[in-house]
Amino acid sequence: MNDLSTVLSAISHPSRRAIIAQLVNGPARVTEIAEPFDMSLNAVSKHLKVLEQAGLVHRERHGRDHIIEFRGEPLRQVAGWVHEYERFWNQHLDRLESYFIEKRKRK
Repeated sequence: MNDLSTVLSAISHPSRRAIIAQLVNGPARVTEIAEPFDMSLNAVSKHLKVLEQAGLVHRERHGRDHIIEFRGEPLRQVAGWVHEYERFWNQHLDRLESYFIEKRKRK
């Protein structure tokens, strides 16, 4: 559960989700990742460290460049956790639908 909490915390910030969306297209240098954001390179680096600690990105150094690559495996935990609640809501919505079908039949 601790890993799940770390991943959920990492993806809770819109800038970090935007970084992930950008990296889905392939690895990028930190400066390329920072380009579309209206924040300092230092702020982007802090967001990347949070994503790195959650295992959502991997950093490789090539000389002075830091290449960041997306790792989707930790999101499987999130998907599995959310899936449990999807079943819960589907069951409740099915019951609600049955109620209205029965109500309609009685009229």
